[in-house]
Amino acid sequence: MGNKGKFSERTAMAIVIANMIGTGIFTSLGFQLADITSGFVIMSLWVLGGIMALCGALCYAELGSRLPRSGGEYNFLSEIYHPGAGFVSGWISATVGFAAPTALAAMTFGTYLSSVFPSLNPLWLATVLIVSMTAVHSTTHKNSGGLQDFFTTGKILLILIFSIAALIAAPELQDVSYMPKASDVSLFTGGAFAVSLIYVGYAYTGWNAATYLTGELEDAQKSLPRVLMVGTAAVMVCYLLLNYVFLATAPMNAMAGELEIGYISAQYAFGDIGGTIMGLSLSLLLISTVSAMLVAAPRVLQMLGEDYSLVAKLGKVNSHGIPALAIWLQAAMALGFLWTATFESILLFSGATMAINSLFVIIGVFILRKRMGGEDGGFKIPLYPLPPIIFIAITVVTLIYLTIQNTEEIAFSAAIISSGLVLYAVAQKYSKD
Repeated sequence: MGNKGKFSERTAMAIVIANMIGTGIFTSLGFQLADITSGFVIMSLWVLGGIMALCGALCYAELGSRLPRSGGEYNFLSEIYHPGAGFVSGWISATVGFAAPTALAAMTFGTYLSSVFPSLNPLWLATVLIVSMTAVHSTTHKNSGGLQDFFTTGKILLILIFSIAALIAAPELQDVSYMPKASDVSLFTGGAFAVSLIYVGYAYTGWNAATYLTGELEDAQKSLPRVLMVGTAAVMVCYLLLNYVFLATAPMNAMAGELEIGYISAQYAFGDIGGTIMGLSLSLLLISTVSAMLVAAPRVLQMLGEDYSLVAKLGKVNSHGIPALAIWLQAAMALGFLWTATFESILLFSGATMAINSLFVIIGVFILRKRMGGEDGGFKIPLYPLPPIIFIAITVVTLIYLTIQNTEEIAFSAAIISSGLVLYAVAQKYSKD
């Protein structure tokens, strides 16, 4: 597992991959096909989403090597802007950024597993998953990392096995063209493309996961850039492969507007037994997603505990250096979402809030470069300033569109940010720091 009290580079990579490959890839295509039926445009969406994630990962790698402390956006925004900005970001990350998607992944796990075993209650399955993963991750780095490595390796193998088996077993492959056509131009500039990009962006969320535990990585300055880049690139390849398989095995009209894309694809490829195979496979895939989020997220609460005496107990670690209390609190918040919110409501409001969070971090790259110069020996973004500009441009366009189309979600994001500011004022008042 590497040094005692540290996560290895392999485990950190497993956490990035597992955080990213979750509910998004198995649900997004149905929303896209409702308005877009061009194979070229669909695949372009996933390539563009991957490029955006890679650009973001490059920027976070530079920030992480220059500001090497756990906590992700909390650490970056505190150092670049103001401790208040970091506090609000930490609040967003712990609640909307991780607790909500953890509940979403657990909910999907329960739904798919109960479709195979109807006598089992999906809500209780989801609850047992969160509690059992929390119990393991609150012990030692060896147990936590070993569990994560095992489930993420299984996840990649399952995706490869499903993809190859589906292409071989399918009675006939769909006639989908991946070459650009003149009619595709209007699709690229239309509103449907922007909306689809929001769903794709959600599927790629998690590329920044390793920055939440920078302080627990072996040789973080050197390993963090590799972890972020290789992890994100591996997921991009998996996503392109899966979308190709979905489009090749099932007719577009059968998937349009549907959530259970993997299930539909498996049925067309394998027949009736396909639903059972996919139900079990996807439920196993989502174990590592829930697991990875319960590793990364509590490190934000831990940093808040270290910096603010009002919540100092969250900063405490056990004899193995694990922030056990923060992990259990994170799990409790995820269980709160699980038992009170619907799948759709969780999916809608979490995307916009995290996009705002990341946007300010990426803008911070320019600020930190100006402040610190460029000769500190840390990781440098190749082709600078293109990666941060690409990320900022795509994020701003999608947020503008989301504000016009889905004002309720943006209003909820504003409410979460405002509540974070209120909590910061309280923490400042009652903390001795």
